[in-house]
Amino acid sequence: MAQRELPQYSVQRARFIAAVERKSGTLTSYPHPLSGPNNETLYTDVALIGSAQASRVMLIISGTHGVEGYYGSDSQIGWLDALDVSTLQADTALVFIHLLNPWGAAHLRRVNEDNIDLNRNFIDFSQPAPVNAQYGQWHSIYHGERASADRQLAAALETVGWSAVKPVVEAGQYSEPTGFFYGGERPSWSCLTMQKIIATHLSEAKTLLSFDLHTGAGAWGHPMLLSIAEQRVAAHSWGAEIYGEWLTLLLTGKDSDSVTGVTATATGYLSQYLLTSLPQTRMLPLVIECGTYSGEDMHRRVREDHWLHLYGNPDSPQGRDIKRDLVEGFWPADDDWQALVAFRTQQIFRRGWRALTGTPTA
Repeated sequence: MAQRELPQYSVQRARFIAAVERKSGTLTSYPHPLSGPNNETLYTDVALIGSAQASRVMLIISGTHGVEGYYGSDSQIGWLDALDVSTLQADTALVFIHLLNPWGAAHLRRVNEDNIDLNRNFIDFSQPAPVNAQYGQWHSIYHGERASADRQLAAALETVGWSAVKPVVEAGQYSEPTGFFYGGERPSWSCLTMQKIIATHLSEAKTLLSFDLHTGAGAWGHPMLLSIAEQRVAAHSWGAEIYGEWLTLLLTGKDSDSVTGVTATATGYLSQYLLTSLPQTRMLPLVIECGTYSGEDMHRRVREDHWLHLYGNPDSPQGRDIKRDLVEGFWPADDDWQALVAFRTQQIFRRGWRALTGTPTA
C-alpha cells in the first residue's frame, strides 16, 4: 500500500480562501512571525459572510490544535459550500477563524511554535498560573534520556495505569516548557491574535453560537458535541433546547472528571476564554470532538512527536513516519471515518444555524 501523503498547509489554505471567495466573503489575514516547513508565510485567516454589525453570529474555529485543523478546515469549507448566501438575513453573519494555530497546522504538530497547547494557554496571566503539583512525577517520561523515560512510562502504566496518568498529565502544566500539555508563561501569538479577532469581528454580536473543531478523543468516528466551561451559563439552557441529549456539558475544575475522553481537569480552554471575553453577549460555546484511536494510543503518537521535536529531525525518514502516524491519529485516512464525521459535523451546524436564524437550512 502506498504511503499516505502528508497534508500541506498552503494547499489547505488555498482551498479555504477559494471557498470564501465563492461566497463573496470578506477575508482578514493575520500573519504569523514564523514560516512553514517550506518557508511559506503562515496566516490565521478570518472570513466574514454577512454584515460586520450583525447581532446574531455563528462562529466556527479550526486548528486550535494545529494538526487537527485539517478536519476543521474541511468542515468549514463544507459549510461554506452548502451555504445559500441569498437567504442570509441582514442581522445574521458567519465568522470563520481558519487555523488559529497556523504554525502547528503547517508543521503537523498539535502544539504551537513554543510547545504550548493552546487549550491550556487561554488563562489570565496577570494572576499566578495554575499549579499542577503532581505533574513533576511524570515529567521525566517526556524529557531526558529516552530509554529511561520509556522504562518509567511502562512502569507507570503497569502500576497505576493510564487512567491515573491521564488526568494529571493532560490537566496542563506551566512549569516545564519542554514538558507535555505546557500552558506557557505568557499569552501565545495565537492567544493575542484571538484577542484582536474578538475585538474586531465578534464584539458587535448580541447572540453568538460558536464551534471549536477538534479530533482525537472519544469513540471512533463519533463527533461528540460538548460545551466546555468552568460553570453553567444561561446559554446552556438554550443549548439543551437546540440539541437535547446530543449535547454534553463538561464543567472543568481541579477535581472534575469526564467519561468523554476530553480532560476535565484542564484550565485555559478557548471556550471559557470566549465566555470571559464577551460577558455581555448571549454566547453558547460548543466543541465538536471527533473520536479516533484510544486515549493511550493517542498519547503514544503525541509523545513520539514530542520527542521528535525535542531531539530528532522531522525531515528524516523516521521523522516523516512519525508525522504520518500523528496525522493518522488526528485525521484518519479511513474513508468511512471521514465521511461519517463530515456528515455529522454538517448536521450539527445545520441544527445550530436553524436555531440562530429561525429559518430552515437545506
